[in-house]
Amino acid sequence: MTTPTTHTARPLPASVLKELLTLDDAGRPAVPVTDDEGGAPLRCCLRRSRPGERIALVSYAPLRRWAAETGADPGAYDEQGPVFVHAEECTGPENGGLPFTHAPRVVRRYSAGGHILGGRLVGAPDGFEPALTEAFADPEVALVHVRAVEYGCFLYEVRRH
Repeated sequence: MTTPTTHTARPLPASVLKELLTLDDAGRPAVPVTDDEGGAPLRCCLRRSRPGERIALVSYAPLRRWAAETGADPGAYDEQGPVFVHAEECTGPENGGLPFTHAPRVVRRYSAGGHILGGRLVGAPDGFEPALTEAFADPEVALVHVRAVEYGCFLYEVRRH
């Protein structure tokens, strides 16, 4: 039985997608390709790409962008990594809730200052909601990143409501 979700994944906003397609967070222009096979985890709409869609692999610094909004200083915790996005305008998520829960993930907690407070390996799919509830029960936690285990890639963030 799957636990109903009370937390919502935050996709990349349209304004951020537009910036990343111009110059990504490593200062490189996006190189759009046609995804012949499909299956890439898209961070702009939080679903897997479909065969024939135009996508790009860009460098993204999620904590840096969050820190710019909040005034936090993540220092050495500021990292960037590869994410797949649509190569053109994206309409955003088709569904709410928590995507990409079919495999184990890491739920990484961050303080309001942008420092890592810890992480937890979460099993699929019933472990996500309890892990997020536990994370946000700690008043020190300002936001959570959900990351892939196999590559450590950022999938999405969840913020305190």
